[in-house]
Amino acid sequence: MLMAALFFSCQTQEVEYLEKKQEQDAVEYNPDWTEISHGKADPSYGVVFPQDEVNRIEITMTEAQWKTIRSNMTSLTGSDFGSRQSGPGTITAEPDYQQVTFRFGNKEWKNVGFRLKGNSSLRSIWSQGNYKLPFRLNFDRFEDQFPPIKNQHFYGFEELSFSPGFKDPSLLHEKLTADIFRMGGIAAPMTAFYRVFINFGTGMKYCGVYTCVEVPEDNMIRQQFGEKKGNIYKPTSRLANFFQGDFEKKNNDSIPDYSDVRNFISALNSNLRFSDPPRWRKELENTFNAGHFLKWLAINNTLVNWDTYGAMAHNYYLYNHSVTRLNWIPWDNNEALTGNPGIAKEVTPGQPPGPQTGLSLTMNEVNQSWPLIRYLVDDSLYFQSYKKYLGEFSNKVFNEIVLGPVAENAHQLIRPYVTGAEGEQPGYTHIPNQTVFLNSLQGIKSHIAARNQLVSQFLNQ
Repeated sequence: MLMAALFFSCQTQEVEYLEKKQEQDAVEYNPDWTEISHGKADPSYGVVFPQDEVNRIEITMTEAQWKTIRSNMTSLTGSDFGSRQSGPGTITAEPDYQQVTFRFGNKEWKNVGFRLKGNSSLRSIWSQGNYKLPFRLNFDRFEDQFPPIKNQHFYGFEELSFSPGFKDPSLLHEKLTADIFRMGGIAAPMTAFYRVFINFGTGMKYCGVYTCVEVPEDNMIRQQFGEKKGNIYKPTSRLANFFQGDFEKKNNDSIPDYSDVRNFISALNSNLRFSDPPRWRKELENTFNAGHFLKWLAINNTLVNWDTYGAMAHNYYLYNHSVTRLNWIPWDNNEALTGNPGIAKEVTPGQPPGPQTGLSLTMNEVNQSWPLIRYLVDDSLYFQSYKKYLGEFSNKVFNEIVLGPVAENAHQLIRPYVTGAEGEQPGYTHIPNQTVFLNSLQGIKSHIAARNQLVSQFLNQ
C-alpha cells in the first residue's frame, strides 16, 4: 500500500510538472510573446508614451464580465450604470479587477487586470451611463491564477492609468499639466494620448481619446529620482497629525516602518517654528525636501489646481529619497488649468480654501488645518523662496511663448480622433459638441496669459 501511494504521488507530481511545463512552453514559443513586449524588461517609454502620435489599444471583455463590473459598481455607488440615481457621496473601496484581453498593434496580452478608477468623476460618469469611463490596467494582476503570465508587462510597464478627460473639453489638462510640472523642475508621471476601443461583450466600441498616465511606483520613481529603495506613499492626509491609515504604502509593504513620515509630521508641527525658526527649518529639511515642495506650490498656484493639497487631502505622493528625503510628487491633474482666483482672498474662518478654484497667490485663506502650506508661508525665508519660484516659472515656462506651441501641437495631434468621421460619439465622450473642443485651445492660451499677468502683478506689488 505504501509503495502504491508513493507511486501515485510521484505520478501526480510528474503530471503536474508536465502540465506546468506545457504552459510555460506555450508562453515561451508563442510568436506573439517577447520579453521586450510582454516581459519584465526595461521600460520602453518611446513605445508606451509617444509624444508625437496617438497609440491605439483594444480591450475585450465578455458580457458576463461587464455584468460583474456593473454589479460591483452598483454595490459601491448605490446605482446601476446609467440609472442617474444618487448614491453615496464617496466610493469607499476600489472597484474589483476583471481579467480582459488587451491588444496593441499586432500583439495580444491575455488575462490583464482591468478595473474602473476614480471617485466623484467615476460616480458622475457611471450615473450618466457614459461608456468613456476612467480605468486602470495591471498586466500581471492575475499571475497567481494564470502562471504563464507571470511578470507579464506592457513594454516594461506593469500598471497604467487611463483618464477620460471628464469636465475637460480640451482633453489636454491632464497631459499638459504633467508636462508643465516636469518643465518646471518637478518630478511627475509621463503621459501620452491613446485611442481606446473597448468590447463590453457586444462588439468593439470607440470610447474616445484618453490620457495614459504613468503610475509613480512602477518605473517613474527610479527613472526620475535615480533610485527606488525608499518608501513610496500615496497619502490622504492634511499632515497635521500622523495616522498610519492615511499613508498607503506602495512599496516595502512587508516592512511596517513609517518613521520617515512620522518624523516629518513631527518636525513640521513642532513648536520650534515659534521659539527657534532656524532650528525648525533645519529639522524639517532633515526629513522633507521643503524647497522642492515650495517649487511645486508655486507651479500649482500658477496653474490653478484645486483638487489637491490645500483644498483636498489627496492627489499627491511622497517618496523618501536617500539624500533629499521625502519628496512631493503631483498626481491626478485633470482639474488643473481651470479657474482664475485673484492675488488674495478674504479669510473666512472655518471655510475650506479655494473650493473648485484653487488657492490665491498669497494663500491668505489657508488656515492651520493645512500646516504644510500655512507654516511654510508664514516663514519669511520660505515665503521668499516661494516668490522666487513663482517668478522663475512664469518667466521660463508658464507664458504664451513657451506653452502656446506645446498646447497647439497637442491639440492638433488629437483633433482627428475627437472631431470628424473618426471622432468621439455621444455616449462615449464628455465633450458636448465639436465647437466646444475646437474653441478650447484658445481658452487654454487665455488662461496662461491671464495667470502670467496675475503672477507679475503679485510679484510687483
